[in-house]
Amino acid sequence: MNESVLKITVLSENTAGVPLGLTGEWGLALLVETGGVRILFDTGERGHLLTNAAALGADLKSVDALVMSHGHYDHAGGMQAFLRLRGRLPVYAHPDFFTSHYGALPKAHYIGVPFCREELESSGAKFIFTREPREIAPGIWVSGEVPRKTGFEKGDNRLFCLENGHKKVPDPLRDDMSIYCVTPQGLVIILGCAHAGLVNIIEHARQVTGVNRVYGIIGGTHLGPAPVAQLEATIVFLQGLDLQFLAPNHCTGLPVMARLAGIFGPRFHFAPAGVSFTLPSDMNEGEQ
Repeated sequence: MNESVLKITVLSENTAGVPLGLTGEWGLALLVETGGVRILFDTGERGHLLTNAAALGADLKSVDALVMSHGHYDHAGGMQAFLRLRGRLPVYAHPDFFTSHYGALPKAHYIGVPFCREELESSGAKFIFTREPREIAPGIWVSGEVPRKTGFEKGDNRLFCLENGHKKVPDPLRDDMSIYCVTPQGLVIILGCAHAGLVNIIEHARQVTGVNRVYGIIGGTHLGPAPVAQLEATIVFLQGLDLQFLAPNHCTGLPVMARLAGIFGPRFHFAPAGVSFTLPSDMNEGEQ
């Protein structure tokens, strides 16, 4: 592969997009390949990324590192299955990755990592916890903790933590991290759920990398449950970026994806399990 080319394959997502017997599940897992480096970003909900990857001809045994966007079950649920297949490798995560995350709907329930740290380490995880941005391969950055600066990105009030084992407090989700890829045409930003706020993440990516132009964005935006004011302000911001590639999925929600498709036209791409994008490019290898 050309070292300047970035290939992103969706291994796990809410829906399946190609007729290869793939399994959709509520969650996200992306395989990122560039310059001879292969990085797995998240692992989906139940480990179906293994069979999906096999159907797509993606060799997970050759993955160089695992990056975890945050400690929610739908991104971390496949960790143990992947680690048992792959064996020992670096796992980049925020120090708050194992926080006791809870959701309020339909009733209060635990939504954090479904494994303890010791289980994952015994399966092969070599955790590298970082709050700061970190370049893990040439031109590939783990965001670290994203500063919350925008006035309209408030977070999801349905999410909470337990303080002292019983008191409910709003979940700051400090562990929300993204991947920033520097390409000759600009930044490609890869999102888990964007709990830190999409605009906050984009501005942080610019600051960390020193690259102002944003070529493309892919992943969960969490705009589905966002308040109307936040959604509208985010769309206005995105329209001012001169994006050439936009592939929101997972927690973006179908109504928001449909709206973004109407706004961005041919620059918009659906990103279900099974599709593969080679960037910079307008071609979607997964579409027939």
